[in-house]
Amino acid sequence: MSHFVHEEIPERIVHARGYSAHGEFECYQSMKHVTKACFLQEAGKKTPLTTRFSTVQGPKGSYDTARDLRCQGVKLYTEEGNVDLTTIAMPVLINQDAMKFPDAMHAYQSKQDDDIPTATGAHDRFWDYVANNPEALHMVQWIMSDRGILRSYRMMESWSINTYLFVNEQGVATFMRYVWKPVLGAHSLLQDEAIKLGGIDPDFHRKDLREAIDRGAYPEYELGVQLIPMEDEFKYDFDILDPAKFWPEELIPVQRIGKMTLNRNIDNYFTESEQVAFNPANVVPGIDFSNDPVLQGRLMAYRDAQQHRLGSANYVELPINKPLCPFHNNQRRGYMRQRIDVDQVNYHENSLANNTPYTVPPEEGGYESYPEKVDGYKIRARSESFKDYFSQPRIFWNSMTPVEKQHTIEAFSYQLGKVKSESVRQQNVDQLVNVDQELAYIVADNIGVDRPKGTHVPISTRYPSLSQANTPRYAYTQTVGVLIGNGFNGKEVTTVLNYLQQNGVFIKRVSEQLGTVTGADGTKLKVDETFLTSSPYLFDSLYVVGGSSRNEAKFHQDVMSFIRVAFSHYKPIGVATTAQSQFQIKSAAGVVFAGNNPNFGKDFVSAIAQQRFWNRT
Repeated sequence: MSHFVHEEIPERIVHARGYSAHGEFECYQSMKHVTKACFLQEAGKKTPLTTRFSTVQGPKGSYDTARDLRCQGVKLYTEEGNVDLTTIAMPVLINQDAMKFPDAMHAYQSKQDDDIPTATGAHDRFWDYVANNPEALHMVQWIMSDRGILRSYRMMESWSINTYLFVNEQGVATFMRYVWKPVLGAHSLLQDEAIKLGGIDPDFHRKDLREAIDRGAYPEYELGVQLIPMEDEFKYDFDILDPAKFWPEELIPVQRIGKMTLNRNIDNYFTESEQVAFNPANVVPGIDFSNDPVLQGRLMAYRDAQQHRLGSANYVELPINKPLCPFHNNQRRGYMRQRIDVDQVNYHENSLANNTPYTVPPEEGGYESYPEKVDGYKIRARSESFKDYFSQPRIFWNSMTPVEKQHTIEAFSYQLGKVKSESVRQQNVDQLVNVDQELAYIVADNIGVDRPKGTHVPISTRYPSLSQANTPRYAYTQTVGVLIGNGFNGKEVTTVLNYLQQNGVFIKRVSEQLGTVTGADGTKLKVDETFLTSSPYLFDSLYVVGGSSRNEAKFHQDVMSFIRVAFSHYKPIGVATTAQSQFQIKSAAGVVFAGNNPNFGKDFVSAIAQQRFWNRT
């Protein structure tokens, strides 16, 4: 009982709800010309790693699919120590000053008086912050886009936000930002789906990640880097050290230098996910830090946060955090010390232990900070170059497709529609007009405030890389709900199911009750879910087989309910011959009929790969 009442540890203040997996990183090519980082020195080199995905706003008991920014920490266990790569699922941050991060989170999270709301920013305090801190608008616009409600952690693109340095053996430094590119592409839910899934299956993203790994469909992400020579720091019309600005891929290409593969699920959530501790200050020789002001603040805060949560500075000795390489230092004490040191000397510059342990000099492979030359006055102030708040949000808006713009309008209208203060609603549309006048006008009408004066900044630039319309699409690992009863065409259905499985499509058969369903020719298929325990929101597409059931009216009603949801959310629907006579399903984009179609399997897989049919009427 005593152990039980002490089992919980403090939640993370942000990123409380998360989930982890293990894997490896394989380098594609040597990056010696720009960095001496050990894990990037030769093609084919593999480095073990662990990763944790998380939301930001909600506590540990919140739900996965909330509209939120999401984060990913990757801990690489290299031969020279751990490297922690920390990213978020959008290329810009909400603040330009590390000291403002507590303000942003205080405004974003639940109120102090009633601890409401949970896992949403749709409330007065957050939008009051956005309206009065214009640097916040850019990231909020990304959260209001489809990027804020991702389909799967397996389909999450994420950026470092901050600017780091690569340093090579010759001591030459290069500005660097990195990005994880999901091999499956970056895909999203619709707002209605995300809200419904929050109640239907709060663990939707966790289950999706775990089940994919269990099936052997290992999630893959390519590591890309954007590089800027030191002498080109002032070449661009934005400050490259501003974390509230993205580096356009069209101007600064992403070079893909390796791939992360998640191939093993965690065995224990507490020890491998709850206790994993990331810190951007964990680097190896060849990686250093720029004067990015938010990065400088993070370098101080992370270790302190982990020490508070895990109760001791010795959290680095926990198995999930411990480097695989040998390490030596003069630390011997503190709560929960695990290593048993038998030496007597624990101070530097000594004769009793031959001056060990000691700081390894750079010529022997030790860490060396980049010797940056500086002059002038160091003050706590924002650079004037940070104060362009609306040019990049305008570019992002220009880069969206009409469908993406409509989803963003709906998101702003929903979130601001929850705000009680008319003044706060008005202030926000007064900010939005700087991004796009039509956007601001529509949102203003929807939330009952005056249309703002003025218009957007005069910028017509657009970048294709900012739109998810240009992301890769595959049928592989998409989940198909098979709606099936007795009396189906055994040969037709088994042929289609086999073809789907050959293409890596995940299948779940849904019927009136668990057990098996039997085809007209005696073919038996196992039922995975019932209509009661499942939901159309859990599937990327439907294969409507139909058939007979014990309660024909209820079976027909359930199938039609699934079809209506899938159809209205633009999802692919495959219709077997037995279903064509049973259900009145309209011919429309993305609806594939078996009928006399000898290529039904191929056509259906192609539709599944496309994922959404926005031209459906």
